[in-house]
Amino acid sequence: MEYTHLSEFEIRSGNLSMWTPELATDAWQPDDRPLTSVHAGYCAGVDPTDPLPGRGRWIGTVFEMDAPLDGSAWRETLRRWHVRHEGLRTTVTTASPGEPRRLIAASTAVEIAQQPVTGLTDGARINEFLSATLEQRLSPLVWPHCLAATVEHAETGDFTVLVAADHSVMDAYSQAILILELRTLYREVMAGDASRESVTFASAADFAVLERACAAELDRNSPAVAIWREFLADGAMPRFAPQAQRPARADLPQPSVSRRLLDLTALEQVEAVLEQVRHRMSVAVFAALAVAHQRRFGADRMRTAMPIATRPDLRWLESMGWFVNVVPVDIALTPDTGIGAAMDLARAALRRSRTANDASWSRVLDLLDVDETPRFGISFLDIRVLPGYELVADLRGRTLRAESYSPDEVFLWVVRAADGLYVSTRYPAGFPAEVMDEFLTAFGHALSSITTAVHADAVVDAGRAAQPFAAVSPGAVVEEQGEPSSPVAADRSMPADARALRTDTLRVAVQAG
Repeated sequence: MEYTHLSEFEIRSGNLSMWTPELATDAWQPDDRPLTSVHAGYCAGVDPTDPLPGRGRWIGTVFEMDAPLDGSAWRETLRRWHVRHEGLRTTVTTASPGEPRRLIAASTAVEIAQQPVTGLTDGARINEFLSATLEQRLSPLVWPHCLAATVEHAETGDFTVLVAADHSVMDAYSQAILILELRTLYREVMAGDASRESVTFASAADFAVLERACAAELDRNSPAVAIWREFLADGAMPRFAPQAQRPARADLPQPSVSRRLLDLTALEQVEAVLEQVRHRMSVAVFAALAVAHQRRFGADRMRTAMPIATRPDLRWLESMGWFVNVVPVDIALTPDTGIGAAMDLARAALRRSRTANDASWSRVLDLLDVDETPRFGISFLDIRVLPGYELVADLRGRTLRAESYSPDEVFLWVVRAADGLYVSTRYPAGFPAEVMDEFLTAFGHALSSITTAVHADAVVDAGRAAQPFAAVSPGAVVEEQGEPSSPVAADRSMPADARALRTDTLRVAVQAG
């Protein structure tokens, strides 16, 4: 599954409709549960007079439903979806002093309105219309925070679905799982069945209570704060290859690149070798990025922010919401570090970052008096943790991010997909495209070299083992055998599709703009 812009997805021509949630004006009720730390800060940083509140902020998902469009059934599907997820019936008020407060609407109050867009059937023009509409209508301060669109393809008997939301009510994991959730709901409605009930659809507002309680326990002496303090020792968020930057107009959108680094055959060869040395794919990815960073830019230290999924309990396994934290990753190499040693160093760095897993990054930055947000981030996701991930590819499923206009942010998303390993990136308009191309090429070469490098090390180690008095090279600590136990896999009372989700391996993006 690629993480890309809507403009890079070819929408087939057809009949376009917008589907908008509606509520009576008196439906909103104050709710005492707080916003998460990052949600409150995010809302506080938005200009309520901005005519394009969604610009650079919205995220979404597009796919093709493998069934004809029945308007009544699709309306009921979206209604059931909003009934199920309290986060989609949540908004904020800024009327009182202090941080924004939460408002909630009852599940029975939501209706879905269809707005056909007449005279617009060409796929390219539909794409342009939707991109502009989402920038105008999606805001963290004005409900609805989530919109849907369909493009009916009468000649093929199916339809394209776009779901887009302000980032405050959806994260990258939500983007991925909603495809099969909406498909399942639609099939249930068409069959006249009741929706599946599950304890895994808990409210994002309940998560916020837990997150704020944990954040309140942090102080300047907390271990997680110490990790961040060391990471920011020079007083600034790390940048990606700042020496390669060139001046550019501030209003230019960031370029976006998406490519397959390894096909399935090459990827499985690498994974077989990683299994031998007991390293995970995430370790290999970060090691290869550090090696590429060193070789292309001469930097022996790669510091980056890593977004991670923070669904701490099965209750939130299938919830829609913003369940993301950010942790610092600091990988230091020597000038002659090979990929094998780099994996050991990357593994140690990733393990060290776990100290900050449950510590709200925005609260930590407040404690350190840091105003900046991350400027360089790397995210890894193994798509196989998602139930029915192979079907997602058949439905042309893509997760989407809005175009960004940042002059200095660089973000990389690496995805282990069904047919290979993919990387997507966005970077400043002033960053030369050829330099990014060279870096991504070096990243791919470093990953490919794992097979040869580990086999070579094995030959050397075998030779040493044959000498009875030779010292055995201790190396670095390696990954434990197999994956850590997952409560999802162990709980047989959960639905099969829920058990299939492996939350311990998720690495998703908090910055999707």
